[in-house]
Parts: sequence; C-alpha cells; structure tokens
Amino acid sequence: MTVTMDEDHETVSANTAHAEAAIVPEEMAGMRLDRALAALFPAYSRARLQQWLREGMILIDGECLPARAAVRGGEHVELRAQLAEETSWQAEKVGFRIVYEDEALIVVDKPVGLTVHPGAGNPSGTLVNGLLYHAPELVHLPRAGIVHRLDKDTSGLLVVARTLEAHKSLVEQLQARTVGREYEAVVCGVLTAGGTINEPIGRHPTARTRMAVHERGKPAVTHYRVIERYAAHTYVRVKLETGRTHQIRVHMAHLRHPLVGDQDYGGRLRLPAGCSARLREVLAGFARQALHAARLTLRHPVDDAEREWIAPLPADIEGLIDALRADQEALRAR
Repeated sequence: MTVTMDEDHETVSANTAHAEAAIVPEEMAGMRLDRALAALFPAYSRARLQQWLREGMILIDGECLPARAAVRGGEHVELRAQLAEETSWQAEKVGFRIVYEDEALIVVDKPVGLTVHPGAGNPSGTLVNGLLYHAPELVHLPRAGIVHRLDKDTSGLLVVARTLEAHKSLVEQLQARTVGREYEAVVCGVLTAGGTINEPIGRHPTARTRMAVHERGKPAVTHYRVIERYAAHTYVRVKLETGRTHQIRVHMAHLRHPLVGDQDYGGRLRLPAGCSARLREVLAGFARQALHAARLTLRHPVDDAEREWIAPLPADIEGLIDALRADQEALRAR
C-alpha cells in the first residue's frame, strides 16, 4: 500500500494482490461451486466470490467455471484476486471517540453532527474519512468496514469491521438480528406503557429524502419501554429488531410521539402548558433529534464471545432530561 500525505489529508491508494489455494473435499461432491467456495474461503462473502468467478480470478483445475457448476471433489482451486480500493474517499483527521479497538473491530462513539459516509454536500469531514486516517487498511473493505449507520444528528455507538472476516461475521449477525442495539430517546407526549411497533417502512411517496410507514415498505420492528414520564414528554429506551433508515424516528412519529427536536418528523415545536422559562428555552434550542445509541452487543468475530459496550448520554440530552425533571418537580410542588 502506498500513502501520500498532504498536511492533515492523505490519499490512500491500494491494489493488493491476494492468493490462496485449496482442494475441494470429496464430501462436497455435487455441491454448487459458489457454495463450495464459500465453505473453503469463509473470509469472503458468497457475492464477492461469485464476482471473482465472473472476473476469472478463481480457477478450478486451471479453468474458469460458472458459479452454478457442480463440483466433483478433489479439484484444485486457485484464488488470485486483487483487493482493490473500494472507494476514492480521502483519509483525514476527524474528531470522534474510539471506545474499543482490536485487530478485528473498532467501536466508535459518534458525536452529534458527524455524517457517517461522504456524499453529495459532504465529500469530506465524515466518520469514514476519519476511520481511513486512523486505519488505512479499511480502504479494502466495503464502505470502509461500516456495517450499520447512524443519522448525522444521532449520537452513540457504531461498530466497524477491520478485516474481511469480521465484516462477513458482522453482516451475518445483523441479518440474523442477533446484534443488540439499544437507544435512549426523549419523545413528545406521555406514553402510558412500553410496546412494540411492527409497521413496514419505505421511501416517502412524495418527500424522497424522508421515510414513511406504508404497506409497500420493508418489514420494520421497534420495541420501546418507558424510563421516565414528565408533564408532556417521555424518556424511553428503544431496541431495534430491524435496521431501516430513520426507523426509530419514523415509528415514534407514527405513534404520534415524535422525538424531541426531530426536524423531519417532529412537526412544530410543542411547549407544555405552564412550563418553566428554563424548559421553554431548552426545548426551543434543541435542534436535533433527541436520540442516542446507548448500548451495543454482538458476538466477537474472532472468539465468538459476546461483547457489550455502553456510551453515556451526551450533554445536550442530559440537559434536556434535567430540565424536564426540574419542571416536573416544580409542577408537583404547586
């Protein structure tokens, strides 16, 4: 890998040759080639192996074969792939807190206002740019190792794969819904009890930058329970079973309990009748959704042990909760 530096920016360029070989076991006779390869080379996804087959980077007894071909057993498999750069994103210094890292994983506590991926209007200064600066080897992984994401104005925990093996494991865990993702949020209105929202989510039919609950959407399941109630708001813990874009924000708005500060799904500012000047000021100045990814659990890709990380609430949500509690106590004292 070659890395060229320009002050705080660096452009990562890589095109690394990678070779592996294996013999197809006799007990795999009759199996589809792509399935056999997935068992022989577990570090790579089946889709990636199929792509390499199409590109002639995998030879079976010296020949290029289609993914659907059946193996006989005993064939010599030669994998000679180019682990090329997945993107042209630049590496640069970006501020974020790493709560854990090892040879397979990086767990980040993402601050409010930090966009995860570069895109239109955000070509730099994103979490991906910072991750590439911290760990240049991520250039070889899909989306620089990021397997799930948080909205720009949602804070909290996000896991990043550091190797192809870890990436494959995390993607499979997410698909199997075994990754635990718990959030803490403050919503408008008073919830009497917890519950489950099982409503499909898809692209909004007219506002294309937003999502909505509608029958043609993808399945989405959100569990929530009450932590504290206030005069006109509720502090809740939310657990995702699925991971749709804006899922918590859309589901809570669908319940008519949108997140405090949600500019897209929250509607106009709601001030409780008779609230204190302090609470009025805090609510009027809270300009992002009050949502924090507080807890993350998963099976470690290397030793399969369950790991857990917890990120404390950021100062702005702490301040919001303090103001709501103080207002509630003042109401009780009247």
